Amino acid sequence: MAGHSKWKQIKHHKGVIDKKRSRLFSKLANIISIAAKKEPDPQFNPTLRSAIERAKAANLPQANIERAVKRAEESKDLEELTLEIYGPEGSGLLVQAVTDNRNRTTNEIRALLKDFDAKLGHPGSLQWSFEKDGDDYKPKFPQAVQEDAKEKIQALIEALEEREDIKEIYTNIKN
Repeated sequence: MAGHSKWKQIKHHKGVIDKKRSRLFSKLANIISIAAKKEPDPQFNPTLRSAIERAKAANLPQANIERAVKRAEESKDLEELTLEIYGPEGSGLLVQAVTDNRNRTTNEIRALLKDFDAKLGHPGSLQWSFEKDGDDYKPKFPQAVQEDAKEKIQALIEALEEREDIKEIYTNIKN
């Protein structure tokens, strides 16, 4: 009965889950670090307080939260970056990233976009078509696209989400 080891199945399943959790924890720690740059005390910083609540809801250990706040106090090199991407059939993606090197992140994402027939827009070229709703963005004019374009956009979103420096992705296509 080769290939029927229960441990082997558990190991692969656990590996996939751990990889997703690790990616989520890295993103949450970056969000906390960005929020803590302005004020490291959550009582006086509502952005930091909501980021910590979000991290606790995702079961991020308290030691990791404290380390992220401390990292923000020590190094001031993390910054938020908003990228505007035009995808298939003129669809739009608004990508928020947290990075320590704006040029590196932009160039890596630009290289990734070539594989999906998408291109990076100029700042402000797409953001006007989204409205800010709290911390999220909602499309003002949802766009209908064909099914094959939706699949390409979904593949692009999945590829972008695998990057540790990507915080949020918003799109203007109809569901």
